[in-house]
Amino acid sequence: MKTSLLLALLTLSFLGSTAQSQTNGWLASFNTIKTGKKTSLHVDVQWRSADQLHYTQTFLSRAGLNYHINKKLTLTAGYAFIHNYRNISGADGYLNEHRIWQQLLVNQRIGSINIAHRIRLEQRFLPQATVENNELKRTGSIYANRFRYFSRALLPFKTESGAMSDVPFSKGFFVAAQDEVFLNIGNKENVNGKTFDQNRLYFAVGYRLNKSFDMEAGYMNQYIKGRSADVKNHIIQLASYLRL
Repeated sequence: MKTSLLLALLTLSFLGSTAQSQTNGWLASFNTIKTGKKTSLHVDVQWRSADQLHYTQTFLSRAGLNYHINKKLTLTAGYAFIHNYRNISGADGYLNEHRIWQQLLVNQRIGSINIAHRIRLEQRFLPQATVENNELKRTGSIYANRFRYFSRALLPFKTESGAMSDVPFSKGFFVAAQDEVFLNIGNKENVNGKTFDQNRLYFAVGYRLNKSFDMEAGYMNQYIKGRSADVKNHIIQLASYLRL
Protein backbone atom coordinates (compact mmCIF):
# COMPACT_ATOMS: atom_id res chain seq x y z
CA MET A 1 0.00 0.00 0.00
CA LYS A 2 2.79 2.43 0.96
CA THR A 3 4.70 1.56 -2.22
CA SER A 4 1.68 2.14 -4.49
CA LEU A 5 0.91 5.50 -2.88
CA LEU A 6 4.54 6.61 -3.21
CA LEU A 7 4.63 5.64 -6.88
CA ALA A 8 1.37 7.50 -7.47
CA LEU A 9 2.72 10.65 -5.82
CA LEU A 10 5.92 10.54 -7.87
CA THR A 11 3.98 9.94 -11.09
CA LEU A 12 1.57 12.80 -10.44
CA SER A 13 4.34 15.23 -9.52
CA PHE A 14 6.17 14.41 -12.76
CA LEU A 15 3.16 14.50 -15.06
CA GLY A 16 1.08 17.21 -13.43
CA SER A 17 3.32 20.13 -14.36
CA THR A 18 2.05 20.16 -17.97
CA ALA A 19 -1.60 19.23 -17.34
CA GLN A 20 -4.63 21.49 -17.50
CA SER A 21 -5.98 21.97 -13.98
CA GLN A 22 -9.68 21.81 -13.01
CA THR A 23 -11.71 21.82 -9.78
CA ASN A 24 -14.63 19.40 -9.41
CA GLY A 25 -17.08 17.95 -6.92
CA TRP A 26 -18.12 14.30 -6.66
CA LEU A 27 -20.94 12.63 -4.71
CA ALA A 28 -20.89 8.85 -4.33
CA SER A 29 -22.94 6.12 -2.68
CA PHE A 30 -21.49 2.59 -2.42
CA ASN A 31 -23.82 -0.20 -1.29
CA THR A 32 -23.49 -3.91 -0.59
CA ILE A 33 -26.69 -5.87 0.08
CA LYS A 34 -26.46 -9.47 1.25
CA THR A 35 -28.67 -11.90 -0.69
CA GLY A 36 -27.41 -15.28 0.54
CA LYS A 37 -24.73 -17.08 2.51
CA LYS A 38 -22.17 -16.56 -0.26
CA THR A 39 -23.76 -13.85 -2.42
CA SER A 40 -24.58 -10.15 -2.29
CA LEU A 41 -25.44 -7.26 -4.59
CA HIS A 42 -23.12 -4.36 -5.32
CA VAL A 43 -24.74 -1.04 -6.25
CA ASP A 44 -22.99 2.32 -6.52
CA VAL A 45 -24.26 5.64 -7.83
CA GLN A 46 -22.04 8.66 -8.52
CA TRP A 47 -22.55 12.27 -9.58
CA ARG A 48 -19.58 14.26 -10.88
CA SER A 49 -19.45 17.94 -11.72
CA ALA A 50 -17.62 19.76 -14.47
CA ASP A 51 -14.94 22.37 -13.72
CA GLN A 52 -15.96 24.87 -11.01
CA LEU A 53 -19.23 22.95 -10.44
CA HIS A 54 -20.75 24.64 -13.50
CA TYR A 55 -22.84 21.66 -14.62
CA THR A 56 -23.11 17.88 -14.39
CA GLN A 57 -20.20 16.20 -16.14
CA THR A 58 -21.04 12.57 -15.38
CA PHE A 59 -23.75 10.45 -13.81
CA LEU A 60 -22.69 6.86 -13.20
CA SER A 61 -24.67 3.87 -11.96
CA ARG A 62 -23.09 0.45 -11.51
CA ALA A 63 -24.49 -2.87 -10.33
CA GLY A 64 -22.97 -6.29 -9.85
CA LEU A 65 -23.37 -9.71 -8.26
CA ASN A 66 -20.79 -10.59 -5.59
CA TYR A 67 -19.67 -14.12 -4.78
CA HIS A 68 -17.84 -14.30 -1.45
CA ILE A 69 -15.28 -17.09 -1.69
CA ASN A 70 -14.34 -16.48 1.94
CA LYS A 71 -13.98 -13.51 4.30
CA LYS A 72 -10.99 -12.20 2.35
CA LEU A 73 -11.84 -12.91 -1.30
CA THR A 74 -14.81 -11.70 -3.34
CA LEU A 75 -15.52 -12.11 -7.07
CA THR A 76 -17.91 -9.74 -8.83
CA ALA A 77 -19.40 -9.34 -12.31
CA GLY A 78 -21.69 -6.55 -13.39
CA TYR A 79 -22.81 -3.73 -15.65
CA ALA A 80 -22.26 0.04 -15.54
CA PHE A 81 -24.13 2.91 -17.21
CA ILE A 82 -22.29 6.23 -17.67
CA HIS A 83 -24.16 9.38 -18.76
CA ASN A 84 -21.35 11.74 -19.81
CA TYR A 85 -21.23 15.33 -21.06
CA ARG A 86 -19.51 15.88 -24.41
CA ASN A 87 -18.69 18.90 -26.54
CA ILE A 88 -17.89 18.27 -30.21
CA SER A 89 -17.21 21.19 -32.55
CA GLY A 90 -19.20 23.54 -30.33
CA ALA A 91 -22.22 21.26 -30.03
CA ASP A 92 -22.75 19.82 -26.58
CA GLY A 93 -24.93 17.22 -24.93
CA TYR A 94 -24.87 13.92 -23.07
CA LEU A 95 -23.85 10.56 -24.50
CA ASN A 96 -24.07 7.16 -22.83
CA GLU A 97 -21.29 4.65 -22.30
CA HIS A 98 -22.06 1.03 -21.40
CA ARG A 99 -19.62 -1.23 -19.55
CA ILE A 100 -19.42 -4.87 -18.56
CA TRP A 101 -17.00 -5.47 -15.71
CA GLN A 102 -15.45 -8.18 -13.56
CA GLN A 103 -13.37 -7.81 -10.43
CA LEU A 104 -11.50 -9.56 -7.63
CA LEU A 105 -11.50 -7.93 -4.19
CA VAL A 106 -8.94 -8.96 -1.56
CA ASN A 107 -9.40 -7.77 2.02
CA GLN A 108 -6.73 -7.98 4.66
CA ARG A 109 -6.16 -6.59 8.12
CA ILE A 110 -2.92 -5.58 9.80
CA GLY A 111 -3.64 -4.68 13.41
CA SER A 112 -6.26 -1.92 13.28
CA ILE A 113 -5.65 -1.11 9.60
CA ASN A 114 -8.13 -2.49 7.08
CA ILE A 115 -6.63 -2.84 3.60
CA ALA A 116 -8.46 -3.62 0.35
CA HIS A 117 -6.92 -4.54 -3.01
CA ARG A 118 -9.13 -4.62 -6.10
CA ILE A 119 -8.42 -5.75 -9.66
CA ARG A 120 -11.12 -4.79 -12.17
CA LEU A 121 -11.48 -5.52 -15.89
CA GLU A 122 -13.81 -3.39 -18.01
CA GLN A 123 -15.23 -3.98 -21.47
CA ARG A 124 -16.25 -0.51 -22.61
CA PHE A 125 -18.74 0.41 -25.33
CA LEU A 126 -17.91 4.06 -26.00
CA PRO A 127 -20.36 6.33 -27.84
CA GLN A 128 -19.58 7.78 -31.25
CA ALA A 129 -21.39 10.92 -32.40
CA THR A 130 -21.57 13.52 -35.15
CA VAL A 131 -22.97 17.06 -35.20
CA GLU A 132 -26.22 17.66 -37.07
CA ASN A 133 -28.03 21.02 -36.90
CA ASN A 134 -25.78 22.03 -33.99
CA GLU A 135 -26.84 18.97 -32.00
CA LEU A 136 -25.01 15.79 -31.08
CA LYS A 137 -26.33 12.67 -32.78
CA ARG A 138 -25.11 9.26 -31.68
CA THR A 139 -23.92 7.15 -34.59
CA GLY A 140 -22.80 3.99 -32.81
CA SER A 141 -20.23 2.60 -30.40
CA ILE A 142 -16.57 1.63 -30.37
CA TYR A 143 -15.02 -0.97 -28.08
CA ALA A 144 -12.10 -0.79 -25.66
CA ASN A 145 -10.72 -2.82 -22.74
CA ARG A 146 -9.38 -1.37 -19.50
CA PHE A 147 -7.55 -2.72 -16.46
CA ARG A 148 -7.85 -1.07 -13.04
CA TYR A 149 -5.89 -1.69 -9.84
CA PHE A 150 -7.19 -0.13 -6.61
CA SER A 151 -5.79 -0.19 -3.09
CA ARG A 152 -7.27 1.44 0.03
CA ALA A 153 -6.21 1.59 3.67
CA LEU A 154 -8.60 2.58 6.46
CA LEU A 155 -7.27 3.44 9.91
CA PRO A 156 -9.62 4.13 12.86
CA PHE A 157 -8.59 6.80 15.34
CA LYS A 158 -9.38 4.28 18.08
CA THR A 159 -11.22 1.01 18.58
CA GLU A 160 -14.19 0.42 20.84
CA SER A 161 -11.80 -0.63 23.59
CA GLY A 162 -10.21 2.83 23.45
CA ALA A 163 -6.81 1.80 22.13
CA MET A 164 -5.32 0.50 18.92
CA SER A 165 -5.89 -3.27 18.88
CA ASP A 166 -7.29 -6.17 16.86
CA VAL A 167 -10.84 -5.45 18.04
CA PRO A 168 -13.09 -5.06 14.93
CA PHE A 169 -13.81 -1.42 14.13
CA SER A 170 -17.56 -0.77 14.37
CA LYS A 171 -17.95 2.90 15.34
CA GLY A 172 -15.96 6.13 15.33
CA PHE A 173 -13.78 8.39 13.21
CA PHE A 174 -11.26 7.09 10.69
CA VAL A 175 -8.82 8.24 8.04
CA ALA A 176 -8.51 6.59 4.64
CA ALA A 177 -5.96 6.68 1.82
CA GLN A 178 -6.38 5.06 -1.57
CA ASP A 179 -4.99 5.00 -5.08
CA GLU A 180 -6.27 3.58 -8.35
CA VAL A 181 -4.44 3.27 -11.66
CA PHE A 182 -6.26 2.76 -15.00
CA LEU A 183 -4.53 1.08 -17.96
CA ASN A 184 -5.85 0.59 -21.50
CA ILE A 185 -5.09 -3.01 -22.48
CA GLY A 186 -6.84 -3.31 -25.82
CA ASN A 187 -8.10 -1.12 -28.65
CA LYS A 188 -6.06 1.79 -27.32
CA GLU A 189 -6.64 3.69 -30.56
CA ASN A 190 -10.31 3.99 -29.53
CA VAL A 191 -9.43 5.92 -26.37
CA ASN A 192 -6.27 8.02 -25.90
CA GLY A 193 -3.93 5.86 -27.97
CA LYS A 194 -1.79 5.06 -24.92
CA THR A 195 -1.56 2.36 -22.26
CA PHE A 196 -1.77 4.77 -19.33
CA ASP A 197 -5.28 6.17 -18.97
CA GLN A 198 -5.52 7.86 -15.56
CA ASN A 199 -4.66 7.77 -11.87
CA ARG A 200 -6.76 8.69 -8.83
CA LEU A 201 -5.10 9.45 -5.50
CA TYR A 202 -7.45 10.10 -2.57
CA PHE A 203 -7.31 10.99 1.13
CA ALA A 204 -10.38 11.20 3.37
CA VAL A 205 -11.67 11.58 6.91
CA GLY A 206 -14.83 9.72 7.83
CA TYR A 207 -17.12 8.49 10.55
CA ARG A 208 -18.48 4.96 11.00
CA LEU A 209 -21.94 5.19 12.57
CA ASN A 210 -22.17 1.43 13.05
CA LYS A 211 -20.89 -1.74 11.40
CA SER A 212 -23.22 -1.12 8.43
CA PHE A 213 -22.72 2.55 7.51
CA ASP A 214 -19.83 4.98 6.89
CA MET A 215 -19.68 8.56 5.67
CA GLU A 216 -16.53 10.37 4.54
CA ALA A 217 -15.23 13.54 2.91
CA GLY A 218 -11.93 13.83 1.13
CA TYR A 219 -9.68 15.22 -1.57
CA MET A 220 -8.89 13.38 -4.79
CA ASN A 221 -6.17 14.18 -7.30
CA GLN A 222 -7.16 12.71 -10.66
CA TYR A 223 -4.65 12.75 -13.52
CA ILE A 224 -6.09 11.91 -16.96
CA LYS A 225 -3.85 11.21 -19.95
CA GLY A 226 -5.57 12.58 -23.03
CA ARG A 227 -4.92 11.92 -26.69
CA SER A 228 -3.47 15.40 -27.19
CA ALA A 229 -3.81 17.16 -23.80
CA ASP A 230 -3.74 15.99 -20.20
CA VAL A 231 -6.03 17.06 -17.35
CA LYS A 232 -5.44 17.20 -13.60
CA ASN A 233 -8.63 17.40 -11.56
CA HIS A 234 -8.73 18.61 -7.95
CA ILE A 235 -11.82 16.93 -6.53
CA ILE A 236 -13.73 17.24 -3.28
CA GLN A 237 -15.68 14.04 -2.73
CA LEU A 238 -18.48 13.18 -0.31
CA ALA A 239 -19.18 9.45 -0.06
CA SER A 240 -21.33 6.99 1.86
CA TYR A 241 -20.84 3.24 2.33
CA LEU A 242 -23.75 0.95 3.21
CA ARG A 243 -23.36 -2.74 4.11
CA LEU A 244 -26.56 -4.69 4.71
